[in-house]
Amino acid sequence: MENGCKIVITSRSIDVCNYLRCQVVKVPPLPELESLNLFLDKVGQDVLRIPNLEQILKLMVAECAGLPLAIVVIAGSMRGVQDISEWRNALRELRQCVVDTEKDSEDEIFNRLKFSYDRLPKNSSIQECFLYCSLYPEDWNITRKDLIENWICEGTVQKLGSRREMHDKGNAILNRLLNCCLLEEAYPKESVKMHDVVRDMALHIKSTGPGRFMVKAGMRMTKIPDEDEWNEDLDKVSLMENVISYIPQNVSPKCLMLSTLILEGNKGLRQISECFFANMPMLKFLDLSRTDIEVLPNSICNLEYLTTLILCRCWNLKRMPSLSKLKALKKLDLDGAGLRETPEGIEMLENLEYLDLSCPNMRVLPRGKISKLFRLQYLRKHRIFPTEIRGEEAAGLKMLEWFEGTFDLLKDFSSFVSKLNHFERPSHYFIKVGGADKDKEGHFWKFNNNDLPKQVILIGCEIREEDELVLPDDLQDLRIESCNAVGDTSIFQKDFTQLRTCALKNCVGLRCVVSLSSSSSTSLTVMNNLEVLTLERSLSLRDVVKVEKTRASLAPTISPHIFSNLKQLRVCYCLNLKKLFPCELLQGQGLQNLELIQVKDCWGMEEIIGWAEEEKRNQTTTPILITLPKLRILELQVLLGLKRICPERGVMVCESLNSITISQCLQVKRIPLCLGRENAQPSFPAVKSIFILNHKKWWESLEWENPDDKIVLLPFLKYIGGTLVSIEYGSV
Repeated sequence: MENGCKIVITSRSIDVCNYLRCQVVKVPPLPELESLNLFLDKVGQDVLRIPNLEQILKLMVAECAGLPLAIVVIAGSMRGVQDISEWRNALRELRQCVVDTEKDSEDEIFNRLKFSYDRLPKNSSIQECFLYCSLYPEDWNITRKDLIENWICEGTVQKLGSRREMHDKGNAILNRLLNCCLLEEAYPKESVKMHDVVRDMALHIKSTGPGRFMVKAGMRMTKIPDEDEWNEDLDKVSLMENVISYIPQNVSPKCLMLSTLILEGNKGLRQISECFFANMPMLKFLDLSRTDIEVLPNSICNLEYLTTLILCRCWNLKRMPSLSKLKALKKLDLDGAGLRETPEGIEMLENLEYLDLSCPNMRVLPRGKISKLFRLQYLRKHRIFPTEIRGEEAAGLKMLEWFEGTFDLLKDFSSFVSKLNHFERPSHYFIKVGGADKDKEGHFWKFNNNDLPKQVILIGCEIREEDELVLPDDLQDLRIESCNAVGDTSIFQKDFTQLRTCALKNCVGLRCVVSLSSSSSTSLTVMNNLEVLTLERSLSLRDVVKVEKTRASLAPTISPHIFSNLKQLRVCYCLNLKKLFPCELLQGQGLQNLELIQVKDCWGMEEIIGWAEEEKRNQTTTPILITLPKLRILELQVLLGLKRICPERGVMVCESLNSITISQCLQVKRIPLCLGRENAQPSFPAVKSIFILNHKKWWESLEWENPDDKIVLLPFLKYIGGTLVSIEYGSV
């Protein structure tokens, strides 16, 4: 090349190199010692402890002929084998595989790879699952979840009691194939792929005999294969990721045994002829996802054995024929399809187990359509453009394991949850209550990236005092936005021991998050496992934890475990919140796992940690030690009324603190942080950044728990315009 760079091309075929007019450099096989080391690296060094194995091991490595891929795959198939007799048998089988193989031929590598395939259990579906991966294009990253779903639909993962159990079985099979090095981990996370040579071996296996595959995936084809290529004994055909734009009217391949047809990813495909499916009577699995198909042919209705119909992201799909005849259908996936109405006859699909109606244009779900699908295990509807569902209909689906949907009315949600709490609940649910028209700032909630499988979001709901807000017992993530008249105790009326995250935004009428009194019989374990708490724009909020006395007891009690697992606390624009936490909360195990405190724009905030009772403030004469052992980040910004970070005689010991930000907190007179000392000198062993922005006079009058700490920070002092002072210690 002109810029001096060189291009290196690798190929198994010398003809390819000659065609490209390359300088051919043949890569020799690995020498004996390198082959042995690579084999041991993949099989595990512990095999060297097996008595009398060394000679067999060397013979097996020799049979790999110095081919790195063969070494890796064969070693992977022997991982965990401890019985020397099994090693001897494996050597015998490997020698049988390579006998009469011509050197440097394609069969030389295929036969050695097939040894690992043959070692997979023949009485299980693992071999079938492996071969299925060859239907994807070369070097294609396959999402684990999608692959397992397809295995389930194809029946290669045996039918078990629940969909979750089948996914667990599928993951076990995938891990087995990965451990055998027949599949590889891929990017992004939770993806796998097949080495191109391993894929060629799999396609070679399925190129002859019964149950043949025809795979022309990712080959930039502009038209479907000629009819003479569609043999009657074909079992699976994959034409995915091509550029096929139409299927002519006169094309009707005669494939009487065809069970699987994949046309996914042919983005220009707009039309399929009426007669195309006429000679595919046994078709069970049809994938048309990510095509530009506009209208499905009526002939689909005659596929009486069809169990799976996938139309994901068919944005242009406007119309489907009636599905009432597809009695065998178990999975219908319309995620991202352009349909405006629910397909006709969907209520007749009595065997349907999986239904995805996440169509952005579909807003109405006619009454009675869903309630008849009593076998449903998976029901999902669009999060951003929701289709309303009625509570009593959803509640009748007692086999649901996965539910994502929207209830327009709070009463429908409560009806659904009330029945949900009386039978086995879904292992995954995402429930949004409130219409899209109320979701004015919906982007705050739409893209929720946490991994918690049990989430409820309430948006724009009117929660009256006489209403009982019924929430699932096993709720893990609760988010409430723009809900009116949320009372002191209306959110947490019972224990939610699995709750991990809670976010309350713009909740009018919310006065406290947790209300405690000495007469309360509730242990309030609701907060024991909470890890993330976010409070934003709730103007009526007065307390995070409200501690009340009764006449019978002058000393309010706080459960020693409240907030014991809280890791992150974020509070923003809660203008009437005066105190973040009561001191009493830290007398037990509360806040001992807290890692982040972030408080911004709470203009009425007077203290971060303070006594719940005013008289205790005046009676306390001894120093108060406040220990937050895991606190890493403290951010206090634009707290115009803040007077104290903790009580006047309080000292905060935060040995893990590595970031401190204090900005525009003009009334704070004292920094009670004990940052650490080393050899009687101030030091900040954990602190990586300190950022302070306030007026010069404020800085000069500021008191530190250790006066020398202030001196240490002087070199980092910056004056801005003579009136402001900025301190940046470390990298903020």
